[in-house]
Amino acid sequence: LVILDEIFPAIHWDLLSEEDLLNFIFSKPIEIELILTGRYASPKFFEIADLVTDMVEVKHYLRKGISSREGFDH
Repeated sequence: LVILDEIFPAIHWDLLSEEDLLNFIFSKPIEIELILTGRYASPKFFEIADLVTDMVEVKHYLRKGISSREGFDH
């Protein structure tokens, strides 16, 4: 299992090319599972993915006036 957390913002901010990530995905061994996270994923990744999840905030403690926490919220 390989988790590439926040990989799509890295592409969005030009820290990694979309082409490099696609090459990585298509060249990985079949037994390796990938989890890619983050906003800004292009439609190309939705097409090749087996599962796509869109998380939506339902409730958040910041809405109650509780301050953000270093390392958790920023």
